[in-house]
Amino acid sequence: MITAGDFRNGRTFEFEGGVWQIVEFQHVKPGKGAAFVRTKIKNVITGSVIEKTFRPTEKFEEAFIERRNMQYSYVDGSLYYFMDMETFDMMPINADLIEAKMKFVKENDECKILSYKGNVFDIEPPTFVELTVTETEPGFKGDTSTGATKPCTLETGAQIMVPLFIDQGDVIRVDTRTGEYMERA
Repeated sequence: MITAGDFRNGRTFEFEGGVWQIVEFQHVKPGKGAAFVRTKIKNVITGSVIEKTFRPTEKFEEAFIERRNMQYSYVDGSLYYFMDMETFDMMPINADLIEAKMKFVKENDECKILSYKGNVFDIEPPTFVELTVTETEPGFKGDTSTGATKPCTLETGAQIMVPLFIDQGDVIRVDTRTGEYMERA
């Protein structure tokens, strides 16, 4: 059990039938009245974010989120298959849960599989990935001072904007959190 007075960023706890992670918190002790904890919390399963105020003595059950490194193997219909690197067991995960996060992940990339009480609810792809540009307009020099960009398609099928000097066949580094071009690899 943890109390609201123990809140720290990133800590997870059970509240109103959901699993919540603390995004921001602030202990407030007004000159008049009782102290309280102002928080911004995120439901780790649905992704919704709310602001909530708690008394510092309120108690909550701590939630332990399991994070396992697994290697992405292949997709079959509506299931993505991941392999446990220690036991070599295959784990299917429904595409509805993770499809949006898979657009920059290619076969054999390692991801963190997030589960709570044995139920997988999300994945964390690598923060930065190196992908080959499969389709883009021909690159050309000049006019780079304005930061002009053009669309390109990557080997995973994802589409992002890249600088004008990037050519088809170039390997680039992409930030999977934002989907932005970082640099040539």
